[in-house]
Amino acid sequence: MTRTTPRAAPSVIARHGRLHTPGTFVGLLKLVGASLVVLLISGLAVAGLTVQQLQSSITSVALEGENEAPPPAIGEAEGGFNVLIVGSDECEAEGGCRDRQGRLNDVNILVHVSEDHSNATAVSFPRDLVVPIPACQREDGEGRLPSMSAQPINVALSHGGLNCVVRTVEELTGLEIPYAAMTTFTGVVYMSTAVGGVTVCTTGPMVDRLSGINLPTAGEHTLVGHDALAFLRSRHGVGDGSDLGRISSQQVFLSALARKVTSEGVLDDPTTIYRLANAATQNMTLSNSMTNVTTLVSMASVFRNMSLDRITFVQYPSTTGLGGVYEGKVAPIKSVAEELMERLQNDEPVIPSETGRGSVDSEPEVPTDPVTPEVPADPATPADPATPTDPATPAAPEPIEGLLGQSAAQNTCAKVNRH
Repeated sequence: MTRTTPRAAPSVIARHGRLHTPGTFVGLLKLVGASLVVLLISGLAVAGLTVQQLQSSITSVALEGENEAPPPAIGEAEGGFNVLIVGSDECEAEGGCRDRQGRLNDVNILVHVSEDHSNATAVSFPRDLVVPIPACQREDGEGRLPSMSAQPINVALSHGGLNCVVRTVEELTGLEIPYAAMTTFTGVVYMSTAVGGVTVCTTGPMVDRLSGINLPTAGEHTLVGHDALAFLRSRHGVGDGSDLGRISSQQVFLSALARKVTSEGVLDDPTTIYRLANAATQNMTLSNSMTNVTTLVSMASVFRNMSLDRITFVQYPSTTGLGGVYEGKVAPIKSVAEELMERLQNDEPVIPSETGRGSVDSEPEVPTDPVTPEVPADPATPADPATPTDPATPAAPEPIEGLLGQSAAQNTCAKVNRH
């Protein structure tokens, strides 16, 4: 599915979030934006840090076709929007960062917010998903880079920077993406520490020497700083040892993070807000369209009243084990992907059919009591007439068969890889 209309320059957040066409991280937008909302709305300047100082620490980059100037200051967001969150491995190696040519976009999460703000979907793209990389404008704006076919999606950053990652996901999904943010692994460490840690559960001992995670027992673990990073990076410790298993364990973390932020009063603590906002702005690169702090506030305000069961984390439909250009890589499942994109373009809620390879539902099913007999109806009492369905009440959305993921309200555990 490709974009069939010219790309318009984003001017304000009021633009619709889906493509008008026929056809929190590593992914911590909600957490980052919500912290700025509270900080700005309450007018706090904690420890002398003003809003202007926060904004001055933001690093920005231009996306192809966008306006040179940031969008004007606006109030509450109107309409839907799409934003791409990219996690870079730039500072993966201990003792220093990889050089600029070696950066990989190992985490790619597209957040889609519906027009009426009733639901949001975060789509994670496997780093080894084989896709075409379109021609991209050079990072310095001088000329264009050639397109490439059958490449892992995580080479887009080294090929042409954040703009090229955005263009690649646009071509793959058919959705226009006017907003983008990139964070390094260092940012994840600081932000998880700022909220006092995130509690996740595992089905057994989780040990992965490559990522550094070492959780010796099954059950709940509160992850702070480098432990949180090690959990998010672990591939061999979860599921079947693949990147697809890692995506679902990352969703365990993200859903737990969303629940903590909304239920434990994290955003009511000015000190926490300061640490979080400072960590976010100093460790993220934003597209020019997001550098206006008021725009961040408007975007984040959408989530403050959104039900957790309407915030969904899903994996872009994909599989392993195919040959040809997909040998040793990840291939898209096109039929399921098309249904997912159709739901997003129509602003419909997205419901996965099951969790992924690296997670399981932590809430056991409640068994039916076989002893309690069913009470027969009193023959003297006439049966109640059928209650008509309220035509104004929309039918519950059907799950997309084959789509893996979970809602932010769903309690899940990371499924430990025992091999």
